[in-house]
Amino acid sequence: MIELFKAGGWVMYPLALMSVFAFAGIMERLIFWFGILRLEQKTAENILAIARQDLKLAAQVAEQSVKVPIGRFLYAPLALESPEPDLFRLALESSADEELAEMLKGEKLLESTITIAPLFGLLGTITGLLVSFSSLKIGDVAANSKSGSLTQGIGEALIATATGLIIAVFTSIFHRLFLALQDQQAKLFNRFGNQLELIYRQHWQRIQSRP
Repeated sequence: MIELFKAGGWVMYPLALMSVFAFAGIMERLIFWFGILRLEQKTAENILAIARQDLKLAAQVAEQSVKVPIGRFLYAPLALESPEPDLFRLALESSADEELAEMLKGEKLLESTITIAPLFGLLGTITGLLVSFSSLKIGDVAANSKSGSLTQGIGEALIATATGLIIAVFTSIFHRLFLALQDQQAKLFNRFGNQLELIYRQHWQRIQSRP
């Protein structure tokens, strides 16, 4: 591994640095998603079940669940003091936008790695080829005296490209996974948000119909 790293040239150093940052970003996101996926469904269903009976009690339960994104999402409108249905819906939408944006934290780092790593690898290949050909004379090619070293130089130059592609592919897999999870959360917010809004509108109508 050390020999391959050295053979890749100077671009292996920024590639190694990018791989470290990408790995750290992936681990942070994995811990984040693992922590919330176990609690989201149960937390939302519990808050909605209580909201059907008592909105104030549901607000208290939601406040106790603010460590979970779905808990913060549902607590935002429930924390308001007797809002009109339109304001209640606006609070839901605003809270959803904020939470979904927070879930994209770290995505720029992964996107940058996916884009830049192959370019660094290609740059390493080009510089490696330039070095190999610059040290070769036409007479040497004709005499086939340095064909072995030329082939070796080309092979070493391609190490940088392979490394850049491996980093980009590895990062892209997790990037797509995180985007899919974020999309799943958007659907979850939409479903439970609509249910909570319906519960609140029914509650609002009962209050307005009272003499």
